Amino acid sequence: MDAFRLLTRSTNFKKPAASAAPAAESANRLPSAGTATNPQLFRSAEADELESKHGKKRKRVAATEDDGVNAADLDFFHSTKRSVAPASGSAPSKTESNQTVEQQDDDSDEEDTMDEVECRTILNSHKIKVTDLRDLSEIQPTPAAPAASEKESKKKKKKSKKEKTPELSKKEQKRARRMYPQPLVSFKELRSRYKISGRLANNVAEQGFTMPTEVQLGALPLLLGDSTGSTSKNGPEPDLLVVAPTGSGKTLSFLIPVINKIVRHHHSNTDEHGILSVVVVPTKELASQIVNEGRKLVANTGVKITLMKKGMRVVEGEADAPGEDSGESGSEEEDEERDDDNKPKKAQKNLPVTKSDILVTTPLQLVNSLSANQTKQVASMPLVRSLVLDEADVLLDPLFREQTLDIWRSCVHPDLRVSLWSATMGSNIEELTRSIIKERLENIGQDSNSVHPLVRLVVGLKDSAVPNIDHRLVYAATEQGKLLGLRQLLHPTAASATDVRLRPPFLIFTQTIPRAVALHSELKYDIPAEAGGSSRIAVLHSDLSDNQRSDIMRDFRKGEIWILVTTDALSRGLDIKGLNGIVNYDIPNSAAIYVHRAGRTGRAGREGGIAVTYYTKEDIPYVKSIANVIDASEKLRGTDGEKSIQRWLLESLPDLSKKDKQELKKHGVKARQISKHIGGKDKDKEQEEREARRARISTKSGFERRLENRKKGAIAASRNRKAAAADDDAVSDDGSWDGIGN
Repeated sequence: MDAFRLLTRSTNFKKPAASAAPAAESANRLPSAGTATNPQLFRSAEADELESKHGKKRKRVAATEDDGVNAADLDFFHSTKRSVAPASGSAPSKTESNQTVEQQDDDSDEEDTMDEVECRTILNSHKIKVTDLRDLSEIQPTPAAPAASEKESKKKKKKSKKEKTPELSKKEQKRARRMYPQPLVSFKELRSRYKISGRLANNVAEQGFTMPTEVQLGALPLLLGDSTGSTSKNGPEPDLLVVAPTGSGKTLSFLIPVINKIVRHHHSNTDEHGILSVVVVPTKELASQIVNEGRKLVANTGVKITLMKKGMRVVEGEADAPGEDSGESGSEEEDEERDDDNKPKKAQKNLPVTKSDILVTTPLQLVNSLSANQTKQVASMPLVRSLVLDEADVLLDPLFREQTLDIWRSCVHPDLRVSLWSATMGSNIEELTRSIIKERLENIGQDSNSVHPLVRLVVGLKDSAVPNIDHRLVYAATEQGKLLGLRQLLHPTAASATDVRLRPPFLIFTQTIPRAVALHSELKYDIPAEAGGSSRIAVLHSDLSDNQRSDIMRDFRKGEIWILVTTDALSRGLDIKGLNGIVNYDIPNSAAIYVHRAGRTGRAGREGGIAVTYYTKEDIPYVKSIANVIDASEKLRGTDGEKSIQRWLLESLPDLSKKDKQELKKHGVKARQISKHIGGKDKDKEQEEREARRARISTKSGFERRLENRKKGAIAASRNRKAAAADDDAVSDDGSWDGIGN
C-alpha cells in the first residue's frame, strides 16, 4: 500500500462541537497562565484516601512537635533528646517534655508506617515500579546457619550441587525483584520521618513544594532511607537508575539527598573539606539551571554549589590549567568565557583549588581539569561520595561515554553512591551500569556483592512522552508546506487547515545549525513592529559564544523573546514553566529525542501544552516510531475523545530497520544532508541543485531567486572590476615601467 497516497487523501474528521466556554477559560489551560494545581500525573481515589489518612496523622503530630521549638537550639541529628519550651499554661519539666516528644515520635512512626499492601496500592496507583537489579541469590540470601565443621560444609556443598533448584519463570523473577518502599506522601515527612536538616526543610517549604511528584514520592525515600544512620524499612541508600517523564521533578529528587548528606558530613567530619558530590550533565544551559535551583536549597545550610568553568582546579597537583592545547575539539559546552580568555596562562596555573561541596559540570570540562600534563591519565577525587548523571542516556552515549566513565572511575571513595536520571533509558545503560559498578568495586578491593543494591525506578511507561500535553502530527508534503504551516502558527487569526493554535512563547527545533539560522532569517520579520518586530524571534545554537547563549536564554525566560529557533542543544533538561508548546520543524532523529523535545512543555503537571510535528514526503519512513510514542502517551492519559494518531496511519507507515535507525540517529534525514560525493565521484550539478531545493527553507519562487542571484552576481562583478582597477592604479603609481607611451 502506498503510504504517500494515504497521507495525501482527503479525510473528513468529525469536528468537535463548539464549546460555549469563554476565552478566558481556555487561556487558563495554557502552561504560561499560572502554576499547576496538581504536579502529579497519575493517581487514583483509593490512593488519595490512603494518603489523606496518613497525611492527617502526620500533620497533627508535626503540629504538636513543632510548637515552641527554638530553631537555634535544635539539634538536627539527635532527635531523641530535645529541649522543648512550654507553649502555654504550666511548664513541664525537661524530662517530661523530652519523654512526650519521644513518645510522639514513636507514635508518629507507628501511625504513619504503612504496611506492604498500602505501599503497593499507592505505588501502583501512581504507576511507580521499583525493581532490584541484583541477582536473585543476592536479593533472597539463604538464612544464616550455625557454624559447622569443614567436613560437614563440604558434604553440604556436594549435596547442593547434586540437588537441582527449580528455575523460576520470568513472571516469578519479576515478582521476586519488585520492591515496595515506603512512599513519601508529603514533604513534611522529610523532617518528621527522615530527619533531614531543618534549614534544608525550610528551604524546600519556601520554594512552595507541598505535594511530591511521582518521582519524588518514590525516589526520595530510597535515597534518604539510611540518612539517620539506622536501618529503615527502605533499607540502605542504593545505586539508583530513574526513568521518569520530563518535568516530573527529577532535579529536586537528587538535590535534596545530596545536600542532606553533605550537611551530615559537615557535622560529623569537620576536618575534611573538598568536593563531596559531582553532578554531570550534557549541556551548559542545564548545568546553569541546576546550579540556580541548588542555590535556593543550600541557603543557610553551609553547603556550597558551584558551576564548573574553564580554568577551574578541582584537585591538588594539577600541572597545567585545563583546556590549554588539550588536543580535543571542544563541543558546545566547552566554549571559553570572556573573563578566562583575558587571563594569562601563568595566572590560570596558579589558581587555587575550588572550595565547593557540590560541583555541577559537563563531561569534557571536568576531564580536562582532572587530566595532568596533557596526558590521558585522570586524577582521582577521593572525597566524592555522590555521583549524579543527569540525562544519563546521553552521557553514556558514544559521544560522551569515555569522558563520563573517566569521571566515574576517578571517584574512588568506597562509599560512593551513583544515581542515573533520564526520561529515556535503554537496557544497554542498565548493563553498562552494572558492569562499571562491579569493575569499580574490584579495583578498590571491595566485595562485588555489596550491601548497597542497584535499584531501578520507573514512573509511567518507560521511554514515553508526557501524557498531559496534546500531540499533533501534521503532514506538510514539502519544505514550503512546513514553512507555510509554521507561519499559520505565528498568525493564529489566519485560517488553518490543521486547526492547530499555539500561542507564544514556544520553541522551534530544526535538524542542523544552518537550517536553524535559515529559518530564523525567514521568520525574522513575521511579527509586526508594533509587537516588537524581529527582537521577539531569536536563534540559539552551539556556534554562538557562551555570553550570547546566556543573554538569549535570559531574555527568553524574561518574556522579551517569544519564539526561539534552536537545535537539540535545548531539547534536554531545560525547565521553562511558562512554555506553551514546541514545534518540530524537522522530524526528530529518534523517538527518545521526540520525548525530550515534547517534554519542554507541560512541566510539573501543567496542562494545555502542545507539541506540533511537521513531516514531509521524505520523512515518511521515519514517522512510525514517533507516531507510536504519541499513541502510547494518549493511551496513558486515557482520553475518550478522538485520537490524534489514526489507526490507518499506524498501519500504513513503514517500519524502519535497525541499521536505518542508527543512521538516522547519527546523521538525521538524508534528504537534508547535502553531500558533494557519492561513491567517491562528484555529483552532477543538477542533482546538487535538486537536493538544495528540497532542503531549502524559503517560500520564494525559482524566478524570484534567479533575479536575486543575477542581482547579486552583478554586484559582485562590479566590486571585482573596481578592485582590479584599484590594483592597476597601485601598480602604475609604484614607479615601474608602464610602456612606451609613458
